[in-house]
Amino acid sequence: MSQSKNIVIGKHKPKNQKKTLRRLISYLAESKLLLFIVIVASILSTLGGLYGSYAISPMIQTIEDTLNNVITRDVMIASLGRQITILGIVFAVEVITMYASARLMVRISQRTVETIRKEMFQRVLRMDVKFHDSNAHGDLMSRFTNDIDLVGEGLNSAAASIIINIFTLIGTVVVMFVLSPILSAVTLLILPLLSIMSNIIIKKSRIYSKRQQQTLGDLNGYIEEAMEGQTVMQLFNHEHQAHETFNKKNKIYRKNAQFAQITSIMIYPLMQNINTISYAVIGIVGGYLAINGRLSIGDLSAYVNMTRTQGKPINEISSQFTTLQSAIASAERIFELLDWTEEVVNSDDIILDNVVGDVRFENVTFGYNKNHPVLKDVSFYAKPGQKIAFVGSTGAGKTTITNLISRFYDIDSGQILIDGTDIRTINRYSLRKNIAMVLQDTNLFTGTILENIRYGNLDASDEECIAAAKRANAHHFITTLEHGYHTKITGTGSELSQGQKQLLNIARAAVANPSILILDEATSSIDTRTERLIEKGMDTLMEGRTTFVIAHRLSTVRNADAIIVLENGEIIERGDHDDLLELDGRYASLYTGQTELT
Repeated sequence: MSQSKNIVIGKHKPKNQKKTLRRLISYLAESKLLLFIVIVASILSTLGGLYGSYAISPMIQTIEDTLNNVITRDVMIASLGRQITILGIVFAVEVITMYASARLMVRISQRTVETIRKEMFQRVLRMDVKFHDSNAHGDLMSRFTNDIDLVGEGLNSAAASIIINIFTLIGTVVVMFVLSPILSAVTLLILPLLSIMSNIIIKKSRIYSKRQQQTLGDLNGYIEEAMEGQTVMQLFNHEHQAHETFNKKNKIYRKNAQFAQITSIMIYPLMQNINTISYAVIGIVGGYLAINGRLSIGDLSAYVNMTRTQGKPINEISSQFTTLQSAIASAERIFELLDWTEEVVNSDDIILDNVVGDVRFENVTFGYNKNHPVLKDVSFYAKPGQKIAFVGSTGAGKTTITNLISRFYDIDSGQILIDGTDIRTINRYSLRKNIAMVLQDTNLFTGTILENIRYGNLDASDEECIAAAKRANAHHFITTLEHGYHTKITGTGSELSQGQKQLLNIARAAVANPSILILDEATSSIDTRTERLIEKGMDTLMEGRTTFVIAHRLSTVRNADAIIVLENGEIIERGDHDDLLELDGRYASLYTGQTELT
């Protein structure tokens, strides 16, 4: 099962909201022109809405002039007709520009999300192996799905809505001051209360949104582990315990999601009630001004209408701010991924050419945690073409040595030399091009059998892939499949037996034609008959190549040129099979069955 990243529930706060927001906005740079059009369209839409709210003033004034015999009824009808026609045109422009703004914002947001997702995948492909060792894949997938979706939603709906409503609010305030400075002053006295209340709720919403996304990632990670380990779980009757653990994690997520949604729900009714109070106060003060002749009925009506218009953008901004907060919280998790260290490739790194496979460890010390070394002052050599076997208990450092040869990790001290060159000065990709690994866990990819074999060398021809399958003794079973080498399989390889999947992995390594071959428990999950088939193919494959073998079945390493026995990260014995038996030490006891190899 994958290791879950430690998450402290209920104590995490966004690290730097402004920095995250600025970084998110920077992705909009590739859509500058479209964003400019959105802003222009939003301004036109805002002006149309403002005119719609203001238009009642001249209409009422026209009717009032008619009642006061200032103009005739015919003039009133003609004037109202013109005003209604203009209002209709303005509304049409408002609808069109609003639609254009929304549609373009969808395009901008999806283009931005596409760019971010592409960068995320590129980063994951180049990340240090330790990232994948220390982070649950479920949490990683949550960033690719839930978090990126929330960022897209935030850019699409929340950002567009906030932009439009900010323009609307500014325009409304300007028109309100023109209509009545006194009423505007009264309105401004209420706005601070609105701002203070919304700010308190928004801060709470931001914290709970972050917690919600974190706990969702933790929950997804556990579900992934449970699905991958379903067989083991059922075998050991752990369904009940797994269900209890799931319920605990699900409950934590539910609580955080609940608090996030409650704070989101609170914003709208709170703003609505404050706006209602504001509406009532404006009505009382405005009525007083109108009675005393300091404000016309038309302007009062327009102002009251504007008050309602003013409340709407504030409510919308407050409502969408929660969505934006969720998007920022999600963006922060995405940027954490994007900021993780990539494998370092320097321009002056050495490119390997004509590797013969001389591998040497000189006083190598290494620990995944530097305070707890896994390998301690390890030294050994492998001459070109030699087969070196590693034997030892679980945790002795066998797999760690192969990880260091492939430079998945860099050592703490000492030297690893390939053909006399320090591995730390070699280009990682050049190094791995000369190394092939066959692991205990089989990793296949959705596609044809041929495509899975070619994964070891994308430039290999069909004939080379088939030849590699023959060397791995995989050719026979492949030809018995309905479509042979063109048979499609899934990434899980559920259509094949465990042994068949491992044979494909070995064929993939064969087509890579490496100078250095690493076999990490390659035959541990294969039956004895299949193992004999593999060993025949492997003998051919290992000819002329430096090979490192890790095996629990000591019978598979008898013919190794050298067997290295590891214990607690140190080499305690080295020699060939006969030498080590004569030594009558740890290896001899393991081979004769006096001590179990665990």
